[in-house]
Amino acid sequence: MNTKFVFLLLPEIHILDLAGPDQTLHEAIDFGADFCVEYCGIDKEVNTTSGLPFGKIQHFSDVCLKKGDFLIIPGSDYFYLTSDDFLKQKELFSFIRHQYENDVNICSICIGAFVLAECGLLNGRNCTTHFKKTKELQQRYPLIKVIENILFTDQNGLYTSAGIASGIDLTLYIIEKIKGSHFAHQVARELVVYNRRAGTSSQESEMLSFRNHIHSGIHRVQDFIIANIHKKTKLADLAEIANMSERNFTRIFRKETGITVKDFITLIRKEKITELLRNPDLSRVEIAGKVGLESEKQLARIIQTLH
Repeated sequence: MNTKFVFLLLPEIHILDLAGPDQTLHEAIDFGADFCVEYCGIDKEVNTTSGLPFGKIQHFSDVCLKKGDFLIIPGSDYFYLTSDDFLKQKELFSFIRHQYENDVNICSICIGAFVLAECGLLNGRNCTTHFKKTKELQQRYPLIKVIENILFTDQNGLYTSAGIASGIDLTLYIIEKIKGSHFAHQVARELVVYNRRAGTSSQESEMLSFRNHIHSGIHRVQDFIIANIHKKTKLADLAEIANMSERNFTRIFRKETGITVKDFITLIRKEKITELLRNPDLSRVEIAGKVGLESEKQLARIIQTLH
């Protein structure tokens, strides 16, 4: 069953708050993710803060979301989100609370956090928003805890992100949770952005480390290593994938990543071993074979370095 992402398009929406996460999800779909994207609002038509009009969209009350789906609320004009006209939208706030109570994930982009706060969903929780509005958010909703200088927060199915571009970071993070780190990296690379994570998140996967470059040949090699860690690879084969001589390849790889090819392979192998060790049905011999090692003895030496 696919995962549905529904964007709530409020009046005076900030177009980049919508466009960044929306494009990220569609890139994931192009890579084969079983996602679908829909849009809803409180009016049939919506204009952005720059005056760009959207066509007809469904009313939020017609949206059908299931457990595990996502309702994403991009930021809109601050004065609209704090206006009496918007604060009277009790049906909308009830709808958002109802979705969360039914295990739908709720996400805010930028000052969309004001909507979550008005719903009462952020009471007693950490959250973030655009740095220019953190003080106002805290003052208007004293029961929440606004955290500055972070990209996004993740608490029990409630996500908030900082300004504009961090909506892409949050969406990549969500994609990683669903599809894995390497898949998220592929999407990030397609967008020509770095796959960043919040300081409060768990440690970044080695599959994403040493990837903050745009050298296509080296990326191809890193993708090959990750996909073929069960095989014993030769330097000549990797150089051919990068379309370079062996000498030039080893130099460029280190220049772009900061580590040697051998060290990168070791890091990927260690992460894969850590993952496989959680499976009680696999023997040490089987694990060794799945990470390109020739013996259980080689595996044992690597396992010792994991502790």
